[in-house]
Parts: sequence; structure tokens; C-alpha cells
Amino acid sequence: MASAAEQLAANLNLGAFAKATELKKRIWFTLGALIIYRLGTYIPVPGIDPVALAQIFEQQAQGMLGMFDMFAGGSLGRMTIFALSIMPYISAAIIMQLLTAVSPKLNALKKEGESGRKKINQYTRYGTVFLAAIQAYGISVGLEGMRGPAGVSAVIDPGLFFRFTTVVTLTGGTIFLMWLGEQITQRGVGNGISLIIFAGIVANLPSALASTLELGRTGALPAGVIVVLIAMAVAVIAFIVFVERSQRRIVVQYPKRQVGNKMFGGEQSHLPIKLNTAGVIPLIFASSLLLMPLTVAGFTGEGGGPEWLLTVTAMLGRGQPLYLAFYVSLIVFFAFFYTSIVFNPDDTADNLKKHGGFIPGIRPGKNTSDYIRYVLMRLTTVGAIYLALVAILPEILISQYNVPFYFGGTSLLIVVSVTMDTVAQVHSHLLAHQYEGLIKKAKLKGRRG
Repeated sequence: MASAAEQLAANLNLGAFAKATELKKRIWFTLGALIIYRLGTYIPVPGIDPVALAQIFEQQAQGMLGMFDMFAGGSLGRMTIFALSIMPYISAAIIMQLLTAVSPKLNALKKEGESGRKKINQYTRYGTVFLAAIQAYGISVGLEGMRGPAGVSAVIDPGLFFRFTTVVTLTGGTIFLMWLGEQITQRGVGNGISLIIFAGIVANLPSALASTLELGRTGALPAGVIVVLIAMAVAVIAFIVFVERSQRRIVVQYPKRQVGNKMFGGEQSHLPIKLNTAGVIPLIFASSLLLMPLTVAGFTGEGGGPEWLLTVTAMLGRGQPLYLAFYVSLIVFFAFFYTSIVFNPDDTADNLKKHGGFIPGIRPGKNTSDYIRYVLMRLTTVGAIYLALVAILPEILISQYNVPFYFGGTSLLIVVSVTMDTVAQVHSHLLAHQYEGLIKKAKLKGRRG
């Protein structure tokens, strides 16, 4: 079966793609949705002075605000309707998954199947609205306290009306992106939420490269450093592709069985487990949580608030030791946490037992489950270290030279992983289309015969 799939994959060409009308519709829908998202990143929030805001953001672009702006596709720097991006939805998903793990009621709801999943998704949406409203209010208060170099306020007419319109606008933008992401997942190609973040990062890559080269032209950045950064980015991409395609294959044996006069089974298969089962989720979750102190600080406005809050916000700046320590800790935690959610060794062992499969040398049932869990823990440990290295090492180097975030390990990992996942889905659609064609031909030949 595997060799047939590989042979079929080798025969895929542009002709097969041209005939896959369903796939083409999905791709066009995905591209159209992403274009709508990018257009929304240029629609400003009412009551903002764009000149003063640009001056303020230029001063703080290399801090945590810069990272948030990277995920938002430049929306935060322009303070548009999508300034919050999809981050409140991700935060709500984190909270719901944590609650599902500790709450027996939610855990029972999760096991109900499709109906339970719909209820949990609905709770996540409610949480998204709540978190988006809180963050939007924090941003509105923070904007009122911001002053440009000339003392000009970023808000034209501060007050209760401005805060209300900002909360409604930004919350509505996040809800729309949440809906758009779900539509892409259902009717397009790839994971909608990941593709929205991917589109925001990729859209600003050309300007980030141009600004980096401009720093080299003016002498602010040595030419050797630019060459090293580009070489590092290429090396990181190659390393990401290698690790993301790496997997541990556990041998699974199926016993022979006789049906009538024929003998079936006796085949040997594999149970593939990826080295990085969690994918880019730990990085996105960790980045989302690190942005929360900025939201809390925003309620007090610039220069206000308790001294400890201002100190913590400063220590969580890009490249700071506390920021790096928290970032690594959150990445490792979410790598193990998310892996435990998406891969259940007990269910896998039960499925193998139901279909008569077993791992050579391991008794079916609990022993198989324990063995799979042991392998998974070892792989996840390596995967968590890989994620932490990819995210942190480039950030340390880049923070020393004030190079845009887009050359960091986090952005490169998201771009490469989402690209590989989307290409894999396109490939699976093409395979399904080719199999459908083969089945139809077989039916026609059978009728003629």
C-alpha cells in the first residue's frame, strides 16, 4: 500500500492538478480569504493620529510590541481593525485546553465526540470575545497615554467614546479573523489560524529584508553581520525541515488469519511518531502568554502603574534574561502539554489491540501503552529542546544588532512548518483525486468486461 502511494505520488503533475477542480476551488478560496485579511490590516481604528503613532511605534518596535506586530502582520503598528490579530483566540484556546485537562466535566464533554467538541469550541469563542474586549480596552487606555517625540498624543480625541469605539472595533476584528480562520480550515486548504499568522509574517518579509539591507548600506550594520544573518536563516530553515520530517517508526506486526480457504494478514507495518508532535503550537502559545504583561501595563497608560509592573514589563523586553527564561520554560511546557492532548498512547494501544496488531516483544494492552508513552516522552524531550534552540539562539544574536524579528527562529519555524503542512494537504487532495480517477476507470473496465 505504501509503495503504491509513493508510486502514485511520483506520477503527480500539473495535468493532475488541472483536473482537480475541488482542490482548485479550495486554493482560490484560501487565497481570497487571505487577501481579505491583508486588506483589513490597512483599515485604521477611528480617532488615531497615524503620524504620532508611527513615531511612537518606531521607538518601541524592537521590544515585545515588535513581536506582537509580527504576528499581527503589521496591524498593530498601523493600529488597524485587526491590531489584536488572532492572539485572543489562541489565548482562549490555551485556557480551554488547560481547563479540559483539569476539569472532569470538560474532560467528559470532550469525550462525547462531535457534539462535545462543538460545545468546547463555543466556550472558546466566548472566551475569545472576553479576552479581546479586555485587551482592546487596555490598548485604548495605553494609546491615550502615549506621546510622540514632539509631545503629540497618538489619540486625536481621548475619552470614553474613543475607548468604546476602540473596544468594539478591535473585538469585532478579532471575531471576524476567528470566523475567517474557521472558514479556511473547512472550505480551503490548511489550518486557517496558522495561515493567517503565516500570511502576516510573509507579507512583511520583503520590507524587513529591505530595512536590513538599508542598515548595511548606511553602515549601521556591518556587511559581515548581514551575511551571517542570511546564512543563519538558511541553516535554520534547513534544520527545521530536517527535524519536522523526522519520525520514529515503531514496528507493528499483524498476525495471519484464515478466512475460508484464503490466508490473510501476517503483514508488518509501522506506527510513525513525529519528533516534534506539537508543531508550531508551543511557540505561538508561549508568545501569546508573554504578551499579556503588555496588556496589563496598557491599563495604566504610559508611565503610570505600579513600579513592579513597569519593571517586569521592561525585563520582558526582547533579548532580556527573564524574557528568554520564560520563553524557554513556556515552550517546553506547551511542547509536552500539547503532545499529551493530540497523541494518546492508551487509545493507540487499544486500536492496535482491536485490529490484532502488536509490537514485537511487547504484550498488547497496558504494556504497549507504556512502551508508546516511553518512546513519546523521549521524542518530545528532544522536540522541546529543538523548539527552544530554534526560538532562542537566533533571537539572542538578532537582539544584539536590532535586526527585524522576521529573521528570528520563531517566525522562520512558523513559516516553514505552515508551508510544509499546507503542501502536505494539497498533496493529499491530489492523491485522493488520482485514486478517484483510478476507481472510476476500474468500474468502467468492469462494466465493459
